[in-house]
Amino acid sequence: MRRHLTAIACASALALTACSSAADPASAPAPSSAPSPETALPPASPAYDIAVSEPVEDSVYPEVGDPSVDALHYDLDLTWDPEASVLTGEQSLTFRATATAEQFQLDLGAPLEVTEVTLDDEPVDFEHDGKDLVVTAPVTADERYVLGVAYAGTPEAVPAPTMRGDFSDTGFTITETGETWTMQEPYGAYTWYAVNDQPADKALYDFELTVPSPWVGVANGELTDRREDDDLTTTTWHLAEPAAAYLTTVAFGDFEMTEDVSASGVPITYWVHRDAPAHVMRGLRTTPAAIAWLEEKLGPYPFDTFGTVVVDSESGMETQTMVTLGDTDYTTSPAVVLHELAHHWYGDTVTPDDWRDVWMNEGMAMYLQGMWQADQDGRPVGAIMDEWARFEDDERAIAGPPAAYDPQSFGSGNIYYGPALMWHELRQQIGDDEFFRIMRAWPEERTNGSAGRDDYLPWLEEQTGEELSAFFDSWLLGEQTPPRA
Repeated sequence: MRRHLTAIACASALALTACSSAADPASAPAPSSAPSPETALPPASPAYDIAVSEPVEDSVYPEVGDPSVDALHYDLDLTWDPEASVLTGEQSLTFRATATAEQFQLDLGAPLEVTEVTLDDEPVDFEHDGKDLVVTAPVTADERYVLGVAYAGTPEAVPAPTMRGDFSDTGFTITETGETWTMQEPYGAYTWYAVNDQPADKALYDFELTVPSPWVGVANGELTDRREDDDLTTTTWHLAEPAAAYLTTVAFGDFEMTEDVSASGVPITYWVHRDAPAHVMRGLRTTPAAIAWLEEKLGPYPFDTFGTVVVDSESGMETQTMVTLGDTDYTTSPAVVLHELAHHWYGDTVTPDDWRDVWMNEGMAMYLQGMWQADQDGRPVGAIMDEWARFEDDERAIAGPPAAYDPQSFGSGNIYYGPALMWHELRQQIGDDEFFRIMRAWPEERTNGSAGRDDYLPWLEEQTGEELSAFFDSWLLGEQTPPRA
Protein backbone atom coordinates (compact mmCIF):
# COMPACT_ATOMS: atom_id res chain seq x y z
CA MET A 1 0.00 0.00 0.00
CA ARG A 2 1.22 3.46 -0.87
CA ARG A 3 0.42 6.35 1.39
CA HIS A 4 -1.11 9.44 -0.26
CA LEU A 5 1.47 12.00 0.79
CA THR A 6 2.42 15.45 -0.38
CA ALA A 7 5.64 15.42 1.63
CA ILE A 8 7.46 13.52 -1.11
CA ALA A 9 7.82 15.13 -4.48
CA CYS A 10 7.52 12.72 -7.39
CA ALA A 11 10.66 12.44 -9.44
CA SER A 12 10.87 12.94 -13.20
CA ALA A 13 9.69 10.14 -15.45
CA LEU A 14 12.04 7.25 -16.03
CA ALA A 15 13.40 6.48 -19.47
CA LEU A 16 11.62 3.57 -21.08
CA THR A 17 13.66 0.47 -21.69
CA ALA A 18 11.15 -1.87 -23.30
CA CYS A 19 8.99 -2.03 -26.39
CA SER A 20 5.21 -1.71 -26.11
CA SER A 21 2.08 -1.92 -28.20
CA ALA A 22 -1.51 -0.83 -27.64
CA ALA A 23 -4.26 -3.38 -27.97
CA ASP A 24 -8.00 -2.99 -28.20
CA PRO A 25 -9.72 -5.22 -25.63
CA ALA A 26 -11.60 -7.07 -28.33
CA SER A 27 -8.37 -7.89 -30.13
CA ALA A 28 -6.44 -9.18 -27.12
CA PRO A 29 -4.62 -12.42 -27.90
CA ALA A 30 -6.60 -15.48 -26.91
CA PRO A 31 -4.36 -17.87 -24.97
CA SER A 32 -5.04 -21.56 -24.82
CA SER A 33 -8.38 -22.42 -23.26
CA ALA A 34 -6.88 -25.44 -21.51
CA PRO A 35 -7.79 -25.49 -17.80
CA SER A 36 -5.34 -24.03 -15.35
CA PRO A 37 -3.04 -26.55 -13.67
CA GLU A 38 -4.76 -26.30 -10.29
CA THR A 39 -8.35 -26.32 -11.59
CA ALA A 40 -10.55 -29.36 -10.80
CA LEU A 41 -7.75 -31.33 -9.21
CA PRO A 42 -8.47 -33.65 -6.27
CA PRO A 43 -7.85 -31.98 -2.88
CA ALA A 44 -4.90 -34.26 -2.13
CA SER A 45 -3.07 -33.20 -5.30
CA PRO A 46 0.57 -32.18 -4.67
CA ALA A 47 -0.15 -29.13 -6.88
CA TYR A 48 -1.74 -27.53 -3.82
CA ASP A 49 1.20 -28.18 -1.49
CA ILE A 50 2.80 -24.82 -2.37
CA ALA A 51 -0.19 -23.15 -0.71
CA VAL A 52 -0.05 -24.99 2.63
CA SER A 53 0.06 -22.32 5.34
CA GLU A 54 -0.02 -22.07 9.12
CA PRO A 55 -2.93 -19.68 9.71
CA VAL A 56 -2.99 -17.71 12.96
CA GLU A 57 -5.43 -15.50 14.82
CA ASP A 58 -4.33 -11.98 14.01
CA SER A 59 -3.06 -10.06 17.03
CA VAL A 60 -4.25 -6.67 15.72
CA TYR A 61 -7.56 -7.59 14.05
CA PRO A 62 -8.58 -10.93 15.65
CA GLU A 63 -12.21 -10.61 14.58
CA VAL A 64 -11.25 -11.39 10.97
CA GLY A 65 -10.06 -14.81 9.80
CA ASP A 66 -10.24 -18.30 11.30
CA PRO A 67 -7.03 -20.26 11.97
CA SER A 68 -8.91 -23.57 11.70
CA VAL A 69 -9.02 -23.13 7.89
CA ASP A 70 -5.95 -23.33 5.65
CA ALA A 71 -7.16 -22.23 2.22
CA LEU A 72 -5.25 -23.88 -0.63
CA HIS A 73 -7.10 -22.84 -3.81
CA TYR A 74 -10.00 -20.50 -4.56
CA ASP A 75 -11.86 -21.00 -7.84
CA LEU A 76 -14.09 -17.92 -8.21
CA ASP A 77 -16.78 -17.65 -10.89
CA LEU A 78 -18.11 -14.08 -10.61
CA THR A 79 -20.71 -12.30 -12.74
CA TRP A 80 -21.31 -8.56 -12.36
CA ASP A 81 -24.59 -6.91 -13.45
CA PRO A 82 -23.86 -3.16 -13.43
CA GLU A 83 -27.50 -2.13 -14.01
CA ALA A 84 -28.81 -4.09 -11.05
CA SER A 85 -25.57 -3.73 -9.01
CA VAL A 86 -25.66 -7.46 -8.32
CA LEU A 87 -22.66 -9.75 -7.97
CA THR A 88 -23.40 -13.44 -8.49
CA GLY A 89 -20.74 -15.81 -7.25
CA GLU A 90 -20.10 -19.52 -7.40
CA GLN A 91 -16.91 -20.50 -5.65
CA SER A 92 -15.03 -23.67 -4.91
CA LEU A 93 -12.52 -23.59 -2.07
CA THR A 94 -10.03 -26.40 -1.57
CA PHE A 95 -8.81 -26.21 2.02
CA ARG A 96 -6.98 -28.10 4.74
CA ALA A 97 -8.60 -28.36 8.15
CA THR A 98 -6.07 -27.45 10.83
CA ALA A 99 -8.14 -28.94 13.66
CA THR A 100 -10.71 -31.66 14.18
CA ALA A 101 -14.06 -29.95 14.72
CA GLU A 102 -17.80 -30.14 14.11
CA GLN A 103 -17.87 -26.81 12.32
CA PHE A 104 -15.63 -24.14 10.78
CA GLN A 105 -16.11 -20.67 9.39
CA LEU A 106 -15.09 -18.19 6.74
CA ASP A 107 -15.61 -14.45 6.33
CA LEU A 108 -18.33 -13.29 3.91
CA GLY A 109 -20.02 -9.91 3.71
CA ALA A 110 -23.50 -9.68 5.21
CA PRO A 111 -25.15 -8.20 2.06
CA LEU A 112 -24.33 -11.33 0.06
CA GLU A 113 -27.10 -13.93 0.35
CA VAL A 114 -25.85 -17.50 0.41
CA THR A 115 -28.15 -19.94 -1.40
CA GLU A 116 -26.17 -23.17 -1.06
CA VAL A 117 -23.11 -24.59 0.66
CA THR A 118 -21.63 -28.00 -0.13
CA LEU A 119 -18.71 -29.95 1.31
CA ASP A 120 -17.21 -32.48 -1.08
CA ASP A 121 -20.30 -32.05 -3.27
CA GLU A 122 -22.75 -32.83 -0.45
CA PRO A 123 -25.13 -30.11 0.84
CA VAL A 124 -24.35 -29.05 4.41
CA ASP A 125 -25.97 -26.78 6.99
CA PHE A 126 -24.69 -23.24 7.43
CA GLU A 127 -25.43 -19.96 9.17
CA HIS A 128 -24.54 -16.55 7.79
CA ASP A 129 -24.62 -14.10 10.68
CA GLY A 130 -23.06 -10.74 9.90
CA LYS A 131 -19.77 -11.45 8.16
CA ASP A 132 -19.41 -14.94 9.68
CA LEU A 133 -20.27 -17.87 7.41
CA VAL A 134 -20.37 -20.84 9.80
CA VAL A 135 -20.47 -24.27 8.16
CA THR A 136 -21.79 -27.14 10.28
CA ALA A 137 -19.96 -30.22 9.05
CA PRO A 138 -17.32 -32.38 10.74
CA VAL A 139 -13.74 -32.01 9.56
CA THR A 140 -10.56 -33.78 10.61
CA ALA A 141 -7.21 -32.14 11.24
CA ASP A 142 -4.86 -32.21 8.22
CA GLU A 143 -7.54 -33.61 5.91
CA ARG A 144 -8.38 -31.69 2.74
CA TYR A 145 -11.87 -30.77 1.54
CA VAL A 146 -13.67 -28.88 -1.21
CA LEU A 147 -16.21 -26.30 -0.07
CA GLY A 148 -18.75 -24.94 -2.56
CA VAL A 149 -20.55 -21.64 -1.92
CA ALA A 150 -23.23 -20.03 -4.11
CA TYR A 151 -24.23 -16.46 -3.32
CA ALA A 152 -25.52 -13.19 -4.80
CA GLY A 153 -26.17 -9.62 -3.76
CA THR A 154 -24.88 -6.07 -3.82
CA PRO A 155 -21.50 -6.01 -2.07
CA GLU A 156 -20.74 -3.20 0.35
CA ALA A 157 -17.32 -1.94 1.33
CA VAL A 158 -16.57 -1.96 5.07
CA PRO A 159 -15.12 0.80 7.26
CA ALA A 160 -11.33 0.80 7.40
CA PRO A 161 -9.48 1.17 10.72
CA THR A 162 -7.52 4.18 9.51
CA MET A 163 -7.08 7.95 9.82
CA ARG A 164 -5.82 8.34 6.26
CA GLY A 165 -7.38 10.75 3.83
CA ASP A 166 -7.12 8.73 0.62
CA PHE A 167 -9.46 5.93 1.74
CA SER A 168 -11.96 5.32 4.52
CA ASP A 169 -13.29 1.87 3.66
CA THR A 170 -12.04 -1.34 2.09
CA GLY A 171 -13.31 -4.10 -0.14
CA PHE A 172 -15.67 -4.15 -3.12
CA THR A 173 -16.38 -0.60 -4.27
CA ILE A 174 -19.04 0.39 -6.82
CA THR A 175 -18.60 3.66 -8.72
CA GLU A 176 -21.35 6.02 -9.85
CA THR A 177 -21.18 4.50 -13.34
CA GLY A 178 -21.51 0.93 -12.05
CA GLU A 179 -17.86 -0.01 -12.50
CA THR A 180 -16.17 -1.75 -9.58
CA TRP A 181 -12.79 -2.25 -7.96
CA THR A 182 -11.36 -3.78 -4.81
CA MET A 183 -8.65 -2.80 -2.32
CA GLN A 184 -8.65 -4.58 1.04
CA GLU A 185 -5.80 -3.91 3.40
CA PRO A 186 -5.89 -4.94 6.22
CA TYR A 187 -9.13 -6.80 5.40
CA GLY A 188 -12.22 -6.59 3.20
CA ALA A 189 -11.79 -9.38 0.64
CA TYR A 190 -14.77 -10.93 2.40
CA THR A 191 -17.00 -8.23 0.90
CA TRP A 192 -16.97 -10.15 -2.40
CA TYR A 193 -16.13 -13.81 -1.70
CA ALA A 194 -16.08 -16.30 1.18
CA VAL A 195 -12.50 -16.22 2.44
CA ASN A 196 -10.15 -16.72 5.34
CA ASP A 197 -9.30 -13.00 5.39
CA GLN A 198 -6.02 -13.03 7.33
CA PRO A 199 -2.54 -12.54 5.79
CA ALA A 200 -0.93 -15.74 7.08
CA ASP A 201 -3.23 -17.88 4.92
CA LYS A 202 -1.97 -17.76 1.32
CA ALA A 203 -3.75 -19.65 -1.47
CA LEU A 204 -3.77 -20.21 -5.21
CA TYR A 205 -6.47 -18.52 -7.30
CA ASP A 206 -8.40 -19.00 -10.52
CA PHE A 207 -10.99 -16.44 -11.63
CA GLU A 208 -13.75 -16.49 -14.24
CA LEU A 209 -15.23 -13.01 -14.59
CA THR A 210 -18.30 -12.12 -16.66
CA VAL A 211 -19.72 -8.66 -17.36
CA PRO A 212 -21.75 -7.03 -20.18
CA SER A 213 -19.60 -6.09 -23.18
CA PRO A 214 -17.62 -3.99 -23.92
CA TRP A 215 -16.70 -3.96 -20.23
CA VAL A 216 -14.20 -6.52 -19.00
CA GLY A 217 -13.20 -8.16 -15.72
CA VAL A 218 -9.59 -7.91 -14.51
CA ALA A 219 -7.95 -10.00 -11.77
CA ASN A 220 -4.63 -11.28 -10.50
CA GLY A 221 -2.30 -13.45 -12.51
CA GLU A 222 -2.21 -14.41 -16.17
CA LEU A 223 -5.09 -13.79 -18.55
CA THR A 224 -5.66 -17.33 -19.87
CA ASP A 225 -8.81 -16.81 -21.95
CA ARG A 226 -11.12 -14.11 -23.22
CA ARG A 227 -14.39 -14.63 -25.06
CA GLU A 228 -17.58 -12.78 -25.96
CA ASP A 229 -20.99 -14.41 -26.09
CA ASP A 230 -24.51 -12.92 -26.01
CA ASP A 231 -23.12 -9.43 -25.38
CA LEU A 232 -21.15 -10.68 -22.38
CA THR A 233 -17.37 -10.70 -21.99
CA THR A 234 -15.80 -13.48 -19.94
CA THR A 235 -12.16 -13.49 -18.90
CA THR A 236 -10.31 -16.21 -17.02
CA TRP A 237 -7.25 -15.55 -14.88
CA HIS A 238 -4.76 -17.90 -13.25
CA LEU A 239 -2.51 -16.95 -10.35
CA ALA A 240 0.22 -19.57 -10.21
CA GLU A 241 1.73 -18.48 -6.88
CA PRO A 242 -0.07 -18.35 -3.52
CA ALA A 243 -1.39 -14.97 -2.37
CA ALA A 244 -2.86 -13.59 0.82
CA ALA A 245 -6.50 -12.48 0.55
CA TYR A 246 -5.63 -8.79 0.92
CA LEU A 247 -3.46 -9.06 -2.19
CA THR A 248 -6.28 -10.24 -4.47
CA THR A 249 -8.05 -7.87 -6.84
CA VAL A 250 -11.07 -7.86 -9.13
CA ALA A 251 -12.24 -4.91 -11.22
CA PHE A 252 -15.11 -4.67 -13.71
CA GLY A 253 -15.12 -1.74 -16.09
CA ASP A 254 -14.62 -0.20 -19.51
CA PHE A 255 -10.91 -1.02 -19.61
CA GLU A 256 -8.58 -1.10 -22.59
CA MET A 257 -5.52 -3.31 -22.40
CA THR A 258 -2.02 -2.21 -23.44
CA GLU A 259 0.87 -4.67 -23.56
CA ASP A 260 4.47 -4.08 -22.58
CA VAL A 261 7.52 -6.11 -21.53
CA SER A 262 10.45 -5.58 -19.19
CA ALA A 263 14.08 -5.78 -20.33
CA SER A 264 14.28 -9.15 -18.53
CA GLY A 265 11.24 -10.48 -20.41
CA VAL A 266 8.46 -10.06 -17.82
CA PRO A 267 5.12 -9.69 -19.70
CA ILE A 268 3.32 -6.51 -18.61
CA THR A 269 -0.27 -5.36 -19.18
CA TYR A 270 -1.91 -2.04 -18.36
CA TRP A 271 -5.70 -1.97 -17.94
CA VAL A 272 -6.86 1.62 -18.21
CA HIS A 273 -10.30 3.16 -18.73
CA ARG A 274 -10.71 4.14 -22.38
CA ASP A 275 -11.41 7.76 -21.32
CA ALA A 276 -8.44 8.03 -18.94
CA PRO A 277 -6.30 11.20 -19.12
CA ALA A 278 -2.89 10.99 -20.78
CA HIS A 279 -0.95 11.24 -17.52
CA VAL A 280 -2.11 7.76 -16.54
CA MET A 281 -0.30 5.95 -19.33
CA ARG A 282 2.77 8.20 -18.99
CA GLY A 283 3.18 7.05 -15.42
CA LEU A 284 2.53 3.38 -16.16
CA ARG A 285 5.04 3.35 -19.02
CA THR A 286 7.81 3.71 -16.43
CA THR A 287 7.09 0.14 -15.26
CA PRO A 288 9.81 -1.62 -17.34
CA ALA A 289 12.48 0.74 -16.06
CA ALA A 290 11.21 0.32 -12.49
CA ILE A 291 11.41 -3.47 -12.81
CA ALA A 292 14.96 -3.21 -14.15
CA TRP A 293 16.02 -0.93 -11.27
CA LEU A 294 14.49 -3.24 -8.66
CA GLU A 295 15.90 -6.41 -10.22
CA GLU A 296 19.37 -4.88 -9.97
CA LYS A 297 18.84 -4.40 -6.22
CA LEU A 298 16.67 -7.42 -5.32
CA GLY A 299 17.18 -10.06 -7.98
CA PRO A 300 14.75 -11.36 -10.61
CA TYR A 301 11.11 -10.29 -10.42
CA PRO A 302 9.51 -13.12 -8.38
CA PHE A 303 6.38 -13.78 -10.48
CA ASP A 304 5.48 -14.76 -14.05
CA THR A 305 3.57 -11.63 -15.07
CA PHE A 306 2.93 -8.07 -13.98
CA GLY A 307 0.02 -5.75 -14.63
CA THR A 308 -1.72 -2.62 -13.43
CA VAL A 309 -5.42 -1.83 -13.38
CA VAL A 310 -6.28 1.86 -12.94
CA VAL A 311 -9.54 2.63 -11.14
CA ASP A 312 -11.56 5.50 -9.74
CA SER A 313 -9.71 5.89 -6.43
CA GLU A 314 -7.24 8.17 -4.69
CA SER A 315 -5.20 5.28 -3.30
CA GLY A 316 -3.12 2.36 -4.56
CA MET A 317 -2.48 -1.22 -3.57
CA GLU A 318 0.25 -3.78 -4.33
CA THR A 319 -2.28 -6.45 -5.30
CA GLN A 320 -0.19 -9.41 -6.40
CA THR A 321 0.89 -9.36 -10.08
CA MET A 322 -1.96 -6.91 -10.89
CA VAL A 323 -1.40 -3.68 -8.98
CA THR A 324 -4.53 -1.60 -8.36
CA LEU A 325 -3.91 2.14 -8.70
CA GLY A 326 -6.15 5.17 -8.41
CA ASP A 327 -6.33 7.43 -11.43
CA THR A 328 -4.76 10.56 -9.91
CA ASP A 329 -1.51 12.21 -11.03
CA TYR A 330 0.10 11.05 -7.81
CA THR A 331 -1.08 7.43 -7.67
CA THR A 332 0.07 6.81 -11.26
CA SER A 333 3.39 8.61 -10.80
CA PRO A 334 6.74 6.83 -11.32
CA ALA A 335 7.46 6.90 -7.57
CA VAL A 336 4.23 5.08 -6.71
CA VAL A 337 4.66 2.60 -9.58
CA LEU A 338 8.09 1.71 -8.20
CA HIS A 339 6.84 1.50 -4.62
CA GLU A 340 4.07 -0.97 -5.47
CA LEU A 341 6.44 -3.01 -7.60
CA ALA A 342 8.90 -3.18 -4.69
CA HIS A 343 6.19 -4.84 -2.64
CA HIS A 344 6.30 -7.84 -4.93
CA TRP A 345 9.55 -8.78 -3.18
CA TYR A 346 8.63 -7.36 0.24
CA GLY A 347 4.97 -8.06 0.98
CA ASP A 348 3.79 -10.29 -1.85
CA THR A 349 6.24 -13.17 -2.29
CA VAL A 350 7.06 -12.79 1.43
CA THR A 351 3.96 -11.71 3.34
CA PRO A 352 3.55 -10.77 7.01
CA ASP A 353 1.81 -13.47 9.00
CA ASP A 354 0.25 -10.92 11.35
CA TRP A 355 -0.75 -7.29 10.83
CA ARG A 356 1.51 -6.17 13.66
CA ASP A 357 4.39 -6.63 11.19
CA VAL A 358 3.13 -4.58 8.26
CA TRP A 359 6.29 -2.47 8.82
CA MET A 360 8.21 -5.36 7.21
CA ASN A 361 6.46 -4.54 3.93
CA GLU A 362 6.16 -0.79 4.03
CA GLY A 363 9.52 0.10 5.55
CA MET A 364 11.55 -1.67 2.89
CA ALA A 365 9.34 -0.52 0.01
CA MET A 366 9.64 3.03 1.34
CA TYR A 367 13.41 2.79 1.64
CA LEU A 368 13.68 1.45 -1.90
CA GLN A 369 11.52 4.34 -3.06
CA GLY A 370 13.87 6.73 -1.27
CA MET A 371 16.89 5.10 -2.92
CA TRP A 372 15.23 5.39 -6.33
CA GLN A 373 14.30 9.00 -5.71
CA ALA A 374 17.90 9.77 -4.76
CA ASP A 375 19.06 8.21 -8.03
CA GLN A 376 16.62 10.36 -9.99
CA ASP A 377 17.65 13.52 -8.13
CA GLY A 378 21.38 12.82 -8.32
CA ARG A 379 21.89 13.22 -4.58
CA PRO A 380 22.76 10.94 -1.65
CA VAL A 381 19.99 8.85 -0.20
CA GLY A 382 21.05 10.16 3.21
CA ALA A 383 19.77 13.59 2.21
CA ILE A 384 16.30 12.15 1.68
CA MET A 385 16.52 10.32 5.00
CA ASP A 386 17.35 13.63 6.67
CA GLU A 387 14.16 15.11 5.21
CA TRP A 388 12.04 12.20 6.40
CA ALA A 389 13.59 12.28 9.87
CA ARG A 390 12.29 15.82 10.42
CA PHE A 391 8.70 14.61 10.71
CA GLU A 392 9.14 10.97 11.74
CA ASP A 393 8.70 11.77 15.44
CA ASP A 394 5.34 13.34 14.63
CA GLU A 395 4.22 10.17 12.87
CA ARG A 396 5.03 8.10 15.98
CA ALA A 397 3.22 10.57 18.20
CA ILE A 398 0.08 10.32 16.06
CA ALA A 399 -0.12 6.57 15.46
CA GLY A 400 2.39 4.90 17.78
CA PRO A 401 5.64 3.00 17.15
CA PRO A 402 5.92 1.18 13.80
CA ALA A 403 5.61 -2.31 15.31
CA ALA A 404 3.09 -1.40 18.02
CA TYR A 405 0.79 1.01 16.22
CA ASP A 406 -2.72 2.11 17.15
CA PRO A 407 -5.06 -0.45 15.51
CA GLN A 408 -7.37 2.41 14.48
CA SER A 409 -4.51 4.14 12.66
CA PHE A 410 -3.67 1.45 10.13
CA GLY A 411 -1.45 2.58 7.29
CA SER A 412 -0.24 5.82 8.89
CA GLY A 413 3.19 7.23 8.16
CA ASN A 414 4.70 5.55 11.23
CA ILE A 415 4.94 2.19 9.43
CA TYR A 416 6.67 3.76 6.42
CA TYR A 417 9.21 6.35 7.47
CA GLY A 418 10.57 4.99 10.75
CA PRO A 419 11.41 1.55 9.31
CA ALA A 420 12.88 3.20 6.19
CA LEU A 421 15.18 5.25 8.41
CA MET A 422 16.00 2.08 10.34
CA TRP A 423 17.12 0.29 7.18
CA HIS A 424 19.37 3.20 6.27
CA GLU A 425 20.94 3.14 9.72
CA LEU A 426 21.54 -0.61 9.45
CA ARG A 427 23.08 -0.11 6.01
CA GLN A 428 25.52 2.41 7.45
CA GLN A 429 26.32 0.08 10.33
CA ILE A 430 27.05 -3.08 8.31
CA GLY A 431 28.16 -1.59 4.98
CA ASP A 432 26.67 -1.63 1.50
CA ASP A 433 27.90 -5.07 0.41
CA GLU A 434 26.42 -6.87 3.40
CA PHE A 435 23.23 -4.78 3.40
CA PHE A 436 22.42 -5.44 -0.24
CA ARG A 437 23.26 -9.12 0.16
CA ILE A 438 20.72 -9.61 2.93
CA MET A 439 18.19 -7.37 1.17
CA ARG A 440 18.22 -9.83 -1.73
CA ALA A 441 18.52 -12.98 0.36
CA TRP A 442 15.33 -12.62 2.41
CA PRO A 443 12.79 -12.79 -0.46
CA GLU A 444 14.90 -15.41 -2.22
CA GLU A 445 14.91 -17.68 0.83
CA ARG A 446 11.26 -17.15 1.79
CA THR A 447 9.63 -17.11 -1.65
CA ASN A 448 5.85 -17.71 -1.50
CA GLY A 449 5.90 -17.76 2.29
CA SER A 450 4.70 -15.79 5.29
CA ALA A 451 6.78 -14.58 8.20
CA GLY A 452 6.80 -12.23 11.16
CA ARG A 453 9.31 -10.44 13.32
CA ASP A 454 10.00 -13.62 15.31
CA ASP A 455 11.38 -15.12 12.09
CA TYR A 456 12.84 -12.03 10.47
CA LEU A 457 14.79 -10.35 13.26
CA PRO A 458 16.72 -13.49 14.37
CA TRP A 459 17.44 -14.19 10.69
CA LEU A 460 18.92 -10.71 10.31
CA GLU A 461 21.11 -11.23 13.37
CA GLU A 462 22.27 -14.57 12.01
CA GLN A 463 23.06 -13.04 8.63
CA THR A 464 24.97 -10.06 10.00
CA GLY A 465 26.62 -11.87 12.91
CA GLU A 466 25.64 -8.96 15.16
CA GLU A 467 23.43 -8.68 18.23
CA LEU A 468 20.73 -6.26 17.07
CA SER A 469 17.87 -6.65 19.54
CA ALA A 470 18.39 -3.24 21.16
CA PHE A 471 18.71 -1.63 17.73
CA PHE A 472 15.45 -3.11 16.47
CA ASP A 473 13.59 -2.49 19.74
CA SER A 474 14.46 1.19 19.69
CA TRP A 475 13.44 1.66 16.05
CA LEU A 476 10.34 -0.52 16.01
CA LEU A 477 8.95 -0.14 19.53
CA GLY A 478 10.32 3.20 20.69
CA GLU A 479 8.00 6.12 21.38
CA GLN A 480 10.50 8.52 19.76
CA THR A 481 12.82 8.39 16.77
CA PRO A 482 16.15 6.92 17.93
CA PRO A 483 19.35 8.93 17.52
CA ARG A 484 20.81 8.60 14.02
CA ALA A 485 24.41 8.13 13.01
